[in-house]
Amino acid sequence: MRTYNFFIGIAAASILAACAPGTPVAEVRSISAGEFTQVTVDNGTYEGYLDGTIYNFKGIQYAKAERFMPPQNPDKFDGVRMAKCYGPKAMQGQTFNWSEKQTDYAFGNNFVMEPMSETESLVLNVWTPGINDNAKRPVFVWVHGGGYSSGSGHDLPCYEGMSMAEKGDIVFVNINHRLNVLGYTDLRGLGGKYENSVNLGQQDIVKALEWIQRNIAKFGGDPSNVTVGGQSGGGGKVSNLLAMPSAKGLVNKAVIQSGSSLRSGDAEASMAAGIEFAKALGVKPGPDADFSRFTYDELVAASRQVRAGSGPVMDGKIIAEHPFDGVGSQINHDVPVLVGTNFNEMVFDINFTLTREEAIERLAKTKGDEAAAFYDAFMAAYPGAEPKEATYVDTRSRGNAVKLATAKYNEGGADAYLYLFTWAPDLNALGASHGMELPFMFNNVALQREMTGGNARAYALQEKVSDFWLSFIKTGKPSAAGCPEWPAFTPENGATMILDDECVVRNHHDEAIL
Repeated sequence: MRTYNFFIGIAAASILAACAPGTPVAEVRSISAGEFTQVTVDNGTYEGYLDGTIYNFKGIQYAKAERFMPPQNPDKFDGVRMAKCYGPKAMQGQTFNWSEKQTDYAFGNNFVMEPMSETESLVLNVWTPGINDNAKRPVFVWVHGGGYSSGSGHDLPCYEGMSMAEKGDIVFVNINHRLNVLGYTDLRGLGGKYENSVNLGQQDIVKALEWIQRNIAKFGGDPSNVTVGGQSGGGGKVSNLLAMPSAKGLVNKAVIQSGSSLRSGDAEASMAAGIEFAKALGVKPGPDADFSRFTYDELVAASRQVRAGSGPVMDGKIIAEHPFDGVGSQINHDVPVLVGTNFNEMVFDINFTLTREEAIERLAKTKGDEAAAFYDAFMAAYPGAEPKEATYVDTRSRGNAVKLATAKYNEGGADAYLYLFTWAPDLNALGASHGMELPFMFNNVALQREMTGGNARAYALQEKVSDFWLSFIKTGKPSAAGCPEWPAFTPENGATMILDDECVVRNHHDEAIL
């Protein structure tokens, strides 16, 4: 009896806690599966499951690929395949070494440890409010971060697309693709069958978008209204995607978060590195070269020796132009872009204090004689800021985002909308660091409370930021209730939407420090 009362007490306490002021009250959900959650795509039938109001389909194969070969359409299959669990991620090193002492960064990001596969990782996940219903919902496709070497569509808790799909009545898709040595080694110099073996990770992303064009209507999505977004390395991949002829017509809007890529890698150097990569493995360069006998670790070791497989290159065919080199690529000039960065990006511990003099002394290590001038310009840009903030304000990523928005304007096509995320959580010392905006735009603060704190401030900001992203996904123009109008960026107005407890538009506010 005491045990019974104990559990009743816990249940009552949980209900009271859920109803506390400022805390969202979760809906009661049920999960079901069966024939009514089956969707037949062009290569077979998948069975997902219904979680509350959202259908979940996980681990759907969108392509197949031999080692160092461009992706191909997946094989057709008979029967019904289960799509209820995430598929494996691409081969890579671990995102975080969990044997190290945990930091706020590790705790806040809460990276998921996943199985890996070379042959079965070309998979995608779909969340949708309806299947086989002839609806035409906007589609949001998420390309994960992790540079060009790591990550997956599920390695952060907030990547789950159910909440965003439910709030916005959209179809949410995220994808895995090849990475590092397997995804970005340039073997064109070997000739023959390798003539298109370059930017393979990018080719995978296009293949996923082609699958979406053919199949997303079965999931209630509109193939003519597809937004592709990514953060960090994902933002770089989306930048390069806009310079790919094969992506034309597959991308209607783009979101680039803390990953503006202006120029791709050098084609000649990349091709030369591919030849040296073969030699490092003891393989004679040429069209008959065979890499099948090597382990993944052996390939990685050889690639590091010759610096191969580090990222996309402007090869003139797969990636035909530099994405935003002064003028944006004309290939997808009609695609509007939402682009921005976070205030302190790659600084993950802001739990310290400095005087003005100490801040200038620290700045002198990188700014030299310009340290005092930079400090004063920073304070003019951010009135009321603490002296320490001048030492960790991001200017590199922010500067690239401004250049990307300017290049987008110069190409004379669709608009660019520029943001700066400055909100800092109460919970930890991360500040507005790299990735802090992710739980908010995904409407998933509840899934990443370790990062955001999950308090009333966080939920209030989530409403605004997720509204901005969802309206852009639907219409190509970001807007949110209770926030000022977000003007398109021009070099003349220098308009930036500041995302914080209070969202405001500022014009040219920080150009003196960029």
